[in-house]
Amino acid sequence: MAKGKPIYIQIHNQIREMIEQEKWKVGERIPSERDLAKTFQVSRMTLRQAVQTLVDEGILERRVGSGTYVSSQKVQEKMTGIESFTETILSQGRTPTSRTISYHVKPASSSEAERLRLKDETLVLRMERIRYADGQPICFEVATIPYHFVSSLGKEEITASLYKTLEEKQHLKVGKAEQTVTAMLASEQTAEFLDIKRGDPILRLKQITYSTKDEPFEYVRTQYVGDRFEFYLEKGKK
Repeated sequence: MAKGKPIYIQIHNQIREMIEQEKWKVGERIPSERDLAKTFQVSRMTLRQAVQTLVDEGILERRVGSGTYVSSQKVQEKMTGIESFTETILSQGRTPTSRTISYHVKPASSSEAERLRLKDETLVLRMERIRYADGQPICFEVATIPYHFVSSLGKEEITASLYKTLEEKQHLKVGKAEQTVTAMLASEQTAEFLDIKRGDPILRLKQITYSTKDEPFEYVRTQYVGDRFEFYLEKGKK
């Protein structure tokens, strides 16, 4: 071991380098603390401290009753500014795809009408989609759009990338968004859509998106797989 740095930090650095060199790949279980302690010729307490530091950094993750694994890379969405799901995934060098579960034009519900500033029974497009990154299901989304915004657009245009299509075809510029995020447990249907277990943790986002003219044009309810997605904030002094 090199001099100067605490031993657990040196081990931390070596394990991290081994992960970067893909000795253990994303999602793969690493050896037990006992085996790693023997490998590095240190006490289990010292080894545990190194591993815990990697867990705190999000490089490793512990699974109760199973072991310690190399963390899966999570999709990140910045909670400042507005990006579509497609833009978020592309910006991280991954491939976005979607599968449409339902796609219907129908009268707005009372809650949809309230959030979109519509009269009761105004027609809206309601679509349900599963969104993927590199073929892995990330979220289940229910989006409601006032029908007058999309009545002249084709289904493929809308489901491919709503924001881009509205900007290019309808000259609608995205303004602000109001977002609420809560933690919940996956229902049986959501679990089936997202290839997880019923009761697994998910993040639910409710968002109302406005044009630069302050017109609400989208009300979306999205359920994200908890261990595949995270929101992050950037703050600065005012």
